[in-house]
Amino acid sequence: MTKQPKIAIIMGSDSDLPVVEKSIKVLKEFGVDYTVNICSAHRTPDKAAELARNAEKNGYDVIIAAAGKAAHLPGVLAAFTVLPVIGLPIKSSTMDGLDSLLSIVQMPTGIPVATVAINGSENAALLAIQILGGVYPELRGKFHEYKNKLADQVAIKDQNLQDKLRGI
Repeated sequence: MTKQPKIAIIMGSDSDLPVVEKSIKVLKEFGVDYTVNICSAHRTPDKAAELARNAEKNGYDVIIAAAGKAAHLPGVLAAFTVLPVIGLPIKSSTMDGLDSLLSIVQMPTGIPVATVAINGSENAALLAIQILGGVYPELRGKFHEYKNKLADQVAIKDQNLQDKLRGI
C-alpha cells in the first residue's frame, strides 16, 4: 500500500477555525488527508513540541500552523521538526493581524517557516499541496488542473468584459 499525503493543521485557538476551514475545504477538494488540532505555543508548549517531534513518524508530510497575536506556534513547531511548516497568520483584534504576520515571517536562520498572507488559509493549503506535488505526482496533476481552471475563469471574465464594453 502506498503512502497517502497527509497534512497536520495545528491552530493556536479554536477561534482560528473559521479561517482554517478554508484550508480544510481546499484539502478536501484535492483529496488530501489531514487532521486538525489545537495547541498553544505558550499554554501547552510541551504538547507543541510533542506534536512536531512526532509528526514525521505519524505520517505527516507538511504542517500548517495557524496563529494570531504573538503567533509563535509556527516557529515553535518548526524548531522541533524537519517537515515543512507553513505559517498562517490570523487577523487579530490588535494590529489587524500585522503582529501575527511579523511574528511568523521573522524566523531565525535555520528555522524556516513559509508564510502566507494574513488569513490566507486557501493559499496555505495550496502551498502545502504544491510542496507535496514534488513527491505525489497525482497531486501535481490535480494542481495543473486547478491552475487551468483559474486561467479559464479569467478568460471568461475577460470575454464578459469585452462583451460589456462593446455595448457601451
